[in-house]
Amino acid sequence: MAASHFKQLHEFLDRQVLGQPEFTRNLLIAVLADGHLLVEGPPGLAKTRAVQALAKGIEGDFHRVQFTPDLLPADLTGTDIYRPETGTFEFQQGPLFHNLILADEINRAPAKVQSALLEAMAERQITVGQRSYPLPELFMVLATQNPLEQEGTYPLPEAQLDRFLMHLSLGYPDAETEQKILRLNRGEVLEGEAAMPTPLTQQQLFQARQQVMQIYLDEAVENYLVQLIIASRQPANYDAELSSWIAYGASPRATISLERCARASAWLDGRDFVTPDDINSVLHNCLRHRIIISYQAEADGVTQDQVIDKIVSLVPAP
Repeated sequence: MAASHFKQLHEFLDRQVLGQPEFTRNLLIAVLADGHLLVEGPPGLAKTRAVQALAKGIEGDFHRVQFTPDLLPADLTGTDIYRPETGTFEFQQGPLFHNLILADEINRAPAKVQSALLEAMAERQITVGQRSYPLPELFMVLATQNPLEQEGTYPLPEAQLDRFLMHLSLGYPDAETEQKILRLNRGEVLEGEAAMPTPLTQQQLFQARQQVMQIYLDEAVENYLVQLIIASRQPANYDAELSSWIAYGASPRATISLERCARASAWLDGRDFVTPDDINSVLHNCLRHRIIISYQAEADGVTQDQVIDKIVSLVPAP
């Protein structure tokens, strides 16, 4: 039952966000793997539209926060409000107490705001004054950032980047998709357009997550997954060029994220076991933001995706 609901939701997302099938699939993988998502791409690629469409398909509260340089931590967490009639302070909840949070242009907020978001993402709670408040059981941050403008931005620290389950990088659509976007923008009904699905209840979502964690992972496939991570930390054992490219490898959190995303990928494909292809299909998104390349590699124009491609070529699949 949960699988059919996710299939309908996937079809709906594909019709709302044209020409980005990998993006919409990874949105669902992030939901199933119970993680946060960082989406990077030029303006106008429907990043915000995709998140809003996802929120319509899941039962829960949605809130958008536009990150700006003058944003304060209390604008996210909430604050204690003094009530003169009672002489006491009452906590007023902030946007982080919603289920789905769209952190738009997250890299425009200063470090103190990012640190408040860091606690929420890592601990599923926020702290105001001397008290900590738990966040909802269904809590997901979907952050966007624009790679083109660097003025007035604050690069995300590595510790916060590591909290994101995946980092998606979007590109421009092709000519055929661009025409469909024009027609959709004019209000024309596209052929085969999917109707708005019945929102997925939180109970159905939690059941789907349990099914994902029951997907079978063979020991040989598990070892392959681990070796991919180890290759990023000990590149000298695999290749001299790879070693010169990597300054710091992926953390244990990357291993956990990679396993959960591979399981979710297999579940979406209707299988009850994980294959090496499932791991490779999510590998770049899980490691792109966790591998820090060396200054020399950066000067030579080497990207994280090239590093991951090299790792895949060096680690034999079962």
